[in-house]
Amino acid sequence: MAYESGSFETALAAAAGEDFALFAELRLAYLESASRQIDLLRRSRCDANWRMAAARLQGIAASFHDQELEALARDALAGAPGDPFAVRRMGAHIDEIGGQISV
Repeated sequence: MAYESGSFETALAAAAGEDFALFAELRLAYLESASRQIDLLRRSRCDANWRMAAARLQGIAASFHDQELEALARDALAGAPGDPFAVRRMGAHIDEIGGQISV
């Protein structure tokens, strides 16, 4: 599934206005926060930790209007805890966002 910036980039632009430094800072904060939760998913050793990290990730994605990551996190919540495929898909999505330059 290819990353389409759509509402994520629009939400960042609306929050930052014409302040490109703020736009970059918000983008970085999002990427760091989402990456931290994905790392927690990767390292979770019990169902409760998996669910907590997936729920947090879903909330972070929703607050930044990243609909694709929100759906992936929702799938992780509904799926089997510890699913390495789910973690890889979320990580790939974040890597794809991080690799795009749009200011």
